[in-house]
Amino acid sequence: MTDLPCAAPEPAPLPAPSDTVYPGELTLRVDATDVERGILRVRELIPVRAAGPLTLLYPKWLPGYHSPQAPIELFAGLEIQAAGKPLDWKRDPVEVHAFHLEVPAGVDTIEAQFQFLSPTTEKHGRLVVTRDILTMQWNTVVLYPAGHYSRRIQVQASVELPPGWAFACPLERGPTTGSQVAFAPVSLDVLIDSPLYAGRHLRAIPLDEQGLVRLNLVAERPDQLEASPTHLAPHRALIAQADKLFGPRPFDHYDFLVSLSDELGSVGVEHHRCAEIGTVADYFTKWDSHAEARDVMAHEYVHAWNGKYRRGKDSWTPSFERPIQNSLMWVYEGQTQYWGNVLSARSGLVSVQHALDALARTAAVCEHRAGRRWRSMSDTTRDPIIASRGPLPWVSWQRSEDYYSEGQLMWLEVDTLLRELTDDTRSLDTFARAFFGTADGRHITSTYDFDEVVRTLAAIAPYDWASYFVRQVDGRGLEAPLAGLLRGGYQLVYRSTPSALASQSDAARSVASFHFSIGVVVAADGTLQEVLWDSPAFDAGLTVGMQVAAVNGRSYGADELTQAIVAAQHGEPIDLLVRRGKAHRTAQIAYRGGLRYPHLEPIAGARRRLEEILAAR
Repeated sequence: MTDLPCAAPEPAPLPAPSDTVYPGELTLRVDATDVERGILRVRELIPVRAAGPLTLLYPKWLPGYHSPQAPIELFAGLEIQAAGKPLDWKRDPVEVHAFHLEVPAGVDTIEAQFQFLSPTTEKHGRLVVTRDILTMQWNTVVLYPAGHYSRRIQVQASVELPPGWAFACPLERGPTTGSQVAFAPVSLDVLIDSPLYAGRHLRAIPLDEQGLVRLNLVAERPDQLEASPTHLAPHRALIAQADKLFGPRPFDHYDFLVSLSDELGSVGVEHHRCAEIGTVADYFTKWDSHAEARDVMAHEYVHAWNGKYRRGKDSWTPSFERPIQNSLMWVYEGQTQYWGNVLSARSGLVSVQHALDALARTAAVCEHRAGRRWRSMSDTTRDPIIASRGPLPWVSWQRSEDYYSEGQLMWLEVDTLLRELTDDTRSLDTFARAFFGTADGRHITSTYDFDEVVRTLAAIAPYDWASYFVRQVDGRGLEAPLAGLLRGGYQLVYRSTPSALASQSDAARSVASFHFSIGVVVAADGTLQEVLWDSPAFDAGLTVGMQVAAVNGRSYGADELTQAIVAAQHGEPIDLLVRRGKAHRTAQIAYRGGLRYPHLEPIAGARRRLEEILAAR
């Protein structure tokens, strides 16, 4: 039959990147003075070698995000000229980050102008600009020519800041005129790995004796920068403890770029010579209230070694339009999650008890992860692409990037097993020094594969590590990996009162967690933020988004639900009036187990390896 539809021809593929030098140097000029509206205006000069087709690309696959997170929807106003005359361009019919044009004869440079319209409300994405702070990611303000490795494209960048603003950036500073800040030419991959933070109020604090590691704080108000020596001491200890753990640093200098703001979106993104961290405005001024916010410092700093210097072979790509694969994220993020918790305790960013409480919560969440029955941890390494890190309706069943938390527990198993196999003469510290501590100060990525991980561990302690990881990473329906706790001298238990960490976390999020009893997390207004799969609440037909209006005939409050759960142990009902949209109904929860909050309890007579692991070196 001739009238049936047939597939249209596929468009021509984008030029494949080659490891060849791009001729000439891109000149990138960013006007970042319009902070009231958050509009960044870009003018870019791109040298061209000859007349003919040229494809310009907007960065798409970004290291540290593990997925195509580039905000192409905020790119606007593209105009391209050559010799003062406008050039027509067409967006690729498939790859929306690609723009095709024809370079006319006799032209050696083209000029591109466009804007990055940064979000002004969370509906449009994470806020990166306020009237007092700018957090600029270079990937949002650059186009680059297709057909070359990003390390082979040189860019000379500059930015104009509002008058009187200070900035921090890991790039080497070039000539500066007034508020126009220029940087020395670098390759495109280094540029995009080197964000700039700026603001009206900025404080730079050295964290090591050489001044090579700096804590750069930018805030909405100057009083928010008032970090006392007591508060700075554990940040400095973090650097010292990381040196003792890993050995040689894989960078020549390092900048923590930290925004203290309740307007900007929170963030933690690793780079080779810096970390982007967006945290609460009163991080220092209400120090005791934000212990949970401090472990991001250790996590992102560990990434300089694990994730940036050493990276899984399939997570490295030659340019930013090439897809990233994440098969070894359980090393990249799982072990970093482990070391982040450990170094936070070793440095004093958090107390040892806080670290134990955090580990208890992680273990309990993993133990209640019903999705482990059908989905392996390795499959969750695709979640940044599958879900784009958006909210999920049934996270306990769907799972979400569990290579972080379950990976952390797995690496605790490995650490304690190494200690047990070697009569406590070797540990994961030994692995860290052998695997990550081989840098020479240059910020060049060294890739690894599964076999290298196994070989390195086997050289420390002979064991069938390959089979162990295949089972733990690829297995389905396994028990939660809690053997590391037991070898560490502790066991997971549930008590009727929450830990200090759990109470502080609930207060910070304005929720009440009954996660491990009836299986819900409830917002202050009664809205269900999470319902565990196969929990008593699930069996009663509750779901995320419903609102609890009343508990046993009384208006909802966290205290009312708490009292109802306690009374249910003696046969009293847990009757909820719930609302979904305009519909109301009564849900009766069949549960008699009382309040349950996770804790770690020492095992009598066992060696407390966990305390040895968390102790400062």
